[in-house]
Amino acid sequence: MKYKLITLLAALLALVIAGFSQDAQQDATAHAQERIIKQVRHELLMLNYVTAFDNLAYRVDGYNVTLLGQVVKPVLKSDAENAVKHIEGVEKVDNQIEVLPTSIMDDQLRRRLFRAIYGYPAFDKYAHVPQKPIRLIVKNGNVTLEGVVDNQGDKNLAGIRANQVATFSVTNNLQVVKP
Repeated sequence: MKYKLITLLAALLALVIAGFSQDAQQDATAHAQERIIKQVRHELLMLNYVTAFDNLAYRVDGYNVTLLGQVVKPVLKSDAENAVKHIEGVEKVDNQIEVLPTSIMDDQLRRRLFRAIYGYPAFDKYAHVPQKPIRLIVKNGNVTLEGVVDNQGDKNLAGIRANQVATFSVTNNLQVVKP
């Protein structure tokens, strides 16, 4: 009887220790993922040549990073991957960044969009920051607005301003964030 009780207690203690070990491992993974998220964001913000016409995004799943978005220059795609793959703890980088096609018409539309949005007095607060919060993505005459604005009015106004100069369609994916 005494032997069975000791065996039962030992088994119960092993289960409890295993549970604590699993919880500690999950906490360590979550902490590592938070650190990776912060470092990926930092590395992407520090890239040279990012303009208002580029949209860099990412997703972190454990120790794997997926790069998303659209860029005008192919070098930016490779620079983003190189910056992220050297982060401690990153095991795999899946670079799904799209390089937008070269087009004189798209380049002209980008310039007109930039002036229509960042040259408009209501958007002056967004124009004077190094990383432009409103991203103007142009692909084959179609416009997508990405990024963040302070309120719904700014989101709507950006869509209206873009529609005034767009060749084909405008998709307004701007997110409203509270300052």
